[in-house]
Amino acid sequence: MTHNTHGSLNLDETYVKKTQEVKAHKKSPNMADSSSSLPPLCERISYKSYLLRAVDLTILGLLISLILYRIRHISQNDTAWFVAFLCECCFTFIWLLITCTKWSPAQHKPYLDRLDERVHELPSVDMFVTTADPVREPPILVVNTVLSLLAVNYPANKLACYISDDGCSPLTYFSLKEASKFAKIWVPFCKKYNVKVRAPFRYFLNPLDATDDSEFSREWELTKREYEELVQKVEDATGDSYWLDAGHDFEAFSNTKRNDHSTIVKVIWENKEGVGDEKEVPHFVYISREKKPNYLHHYKAGAMNFLVRVSGLMTNAPYMLNVDCDMYANEADVVRQAMCIFMRGSMNPCHCAFVQFPQKFYDSNSDEIVVLQSYVGRGFAGIQGPVYAGSGCFHTRRVMYGLSVDDLEEDGNLSSVAIRKLLAEERLERDFGKSKEMVKSVVDALQRKSKPQDNLTNSLEAAQEVGHCPYEYQTSWGKTVGWLYDSTTEDAHTSIGIHSRGWTSSYISPEPPAFLGCMPPGGPEAMLQQRRWATGLLEILFTKQNPLIGSFCKKLRFRQSLAYLYIFTWALRSIPELFYCLLPAYCLLHNSPLFPKGVCLGIVVTLVGMHCLYTLWEFMSLGFSVHSWYASQSFWRIKTTGSWLFSIPDIILKLLGVSNTIFIVTKKSIPKTRLESGDRPSQIDDDGSNSESSKFEFDGSLYFLPGTFILLVNLTAIAGFSMGLQRSSRSYGGSGSSMIDACGCILVVILFLPFLLGLFEKGKYGIPLSTLSKAAFLAVLFVVFSVRN
Repeated sequence: MTHNTHGSLNLDETYVKKTQEVKAHKKSPNMADSSSSLPPLCERISYKSYLLRAVDLTILGLLISLILYRIRHISQNDTAWFVAFLCECCFTFIWLLITCTKWSPAQHKPYLDRLDERVHELPSVDMFVTTADPVREPPILVVNTVLSLLAVNYPANKLACYISDDGCSPLTYFSLKEASKFAKIWVPFCKKYNVKVRAPFRYFLNPLDATDDSEFSREWELTKREYEELVQKVEDATGDSYWLDAGHDFEAFSNTKRNDHSTIVKVIWENKEGVGDEKEVPHFVYISREKKPNYLHHYKAGAMNFLVRVSGLMTNAPYMLNVDCDMYANEADVVRQAMCIFMRGSMNPCHCAFVQFPQKFYDSNSDEIVVLQSYVGRGFAGIQGPVYAGSGCFHTRRVMYGLSVDDLEEDGNLSSVAIRKLLAEERLERDFGKSKEMVKSVVDALQRKSKPQDNLTNSLEAAQEVGHCPYEYQTSWGKTVGWLYDSTTEDAHTSIGIHSRGWTSSYISPEPPAFLGCMPPGGPEAMLQQRRWATGLLEILFTKQNPLIGSFCKKLRFRQSLAYLYIFTWALRSIPELFYCLLPAYCLLHNSPLFPKGVCLGIVVTLVGMHCLYTLWEFMSLGFSVHSWYASQSFWRIKTTGSWLFSIPDIILKLLGVSNTIFIVTKKSIPKTRLESGDRPSQIDDDGSNSESSKFEFDGSLYFLPGTFILLVNLTAIAGFSMGLQRSSRSYGGSGSSMIDACGCILVVILFLPFLLGLFEKGKYGIPLSTLSKAAFLAVLFVVFSVRN
């Protein structure tokens, strides 16, 4: 089979001038007509709002007013006043960063009809799916993601799907082999009937009308039965490994351990027809890189770099799609939407390195992320481009090979200086390793050309070589090439590295959403995920990709650096948030004032009121409820004072050389995948959630100790105030604590309501006795300190 990428490599930046001389070579037939007289393939839409800017600036002004008030009265008050002043300085700085980030929101809108009219041959795309643990990431979830990708509306001979299994699980491989058989039924069915949802576990949730006897109905029933057989095979295989002896195909998995095994590369399915027929199934390759106990493997970033190398050897597509194993393709035209960005024609070269689609979810607990992406994500897009979010992103291969904007001519080809610098043989071996096949594929990608590829199996030996543990030693992989190392949030780390080289990125938020995934339930798994994110983002501040360095020494725009600084400092916010949650209780017990008195109290009331109404409007404008807004505000405080707080000692220990940060895979839940005959999905809401998912779960981990402690302290302060058990009044500026300080305690209790409910629940929804005992002991110490200090 010939995996043709020739001619698709000159799409990004080429354009036609009316006065341009005809070049000696003809224009490639797959090239979009980019004449400026034609409507563009995509449009940049600005969402500037002077009203929202005024609200942002008003809140910023109120925060500054509060700081000035505290400075004016700082000599008349005690330590709590000064601590509040420091916290509010932090909040003001954070709001300044938010305002800068959200100042000019934007996104891109693709026009697929124009793409179809002008482009005769689409470029090739390699699709990457990563998984690492068959227990925490069930194979049936991986299978559904893969099936949705194989069925997208794009020529099958232009696609290749690579699955990286860092767990080296024979169960995952078995599931994917069975999925490849079902794909030969599923892909033609989806394209024949233009199925909207192309992940079977979601598509088959809604049964057909029993009276329908059409051809579609019969094929639907047949396809559904085949899918249920696939699910049953996977479920049976989970509990029994007899199938491991079914043939030589599983010999590579014998005597393997998750962290000690050789490289495995298997071509599950090869599309040898290669004509783009609707019945074709794209290439389908399983890989698992070599792992040895004494080598660093760099978690997901290392897996992604292995995917880049193997795909470069086999298909070498100019564009790459990266999705998490639980994020299925919900929009069949998603690949073509991204191509509208990469293939747009303009009078200026296209410097778009990647196209990011927002992460949206079919279950609960995700409203906050959706809102954050809608406002902050668009804000990034209005500057230099959105942050790479780790999934749902289309990358340009040659950018991932370390190419800079300065290395290009106006037509997008390498400059003569770049050719001498980048394509020198010694430089190539030093950057990309000693595999000659790998070096040749890199040269082809950088020069935007590729020779026709023979059978994929011809590249298996070279693919094995680039998966060996020592291959990356003393190369640029993970440093300036591919996904960057030294952070558990490899996505943000890689993103700022790309932007620092002068590239931009684009943000597309289509309806229906391009990708949908699942979130961990609110509880231990969510807190674990938040800790990993906060730790990884904070790690980047201590690398060469620090945004302040990028702004002054590289090509990172100043506002973009401030936007990155906003997300990289999430972990540091835990300290002022924690203190501010405790200050009302301290002042109430200590009988000292926390908030301004008299007319100046209006600053605080207006500030809190405006912030609540502003964030509520953000949620409701996206269709979320008041309850969703409250749950998000509550969880924000819980994760900030819990999981984010513990990321700070993680970084300190790493900087001291005591320990390294680790990447723990978040457990994915298996949604309802099958309906028996006559069943209806009545127990599943329209958004895919159920009645239990809104409850907060607890366990004995330390994540829940700060929240429980905060709750007990504030409840004690409220009880003491209501019963008149305060200390004797002291004169701090003429007054002690008052009702407004008690209201502050009540507000904190409301924000930590899940913990209050957890005091009266049992099982996983109740706070464990061990956590409660520790928190109670700390609360007693805090109360004694507050009263006697």
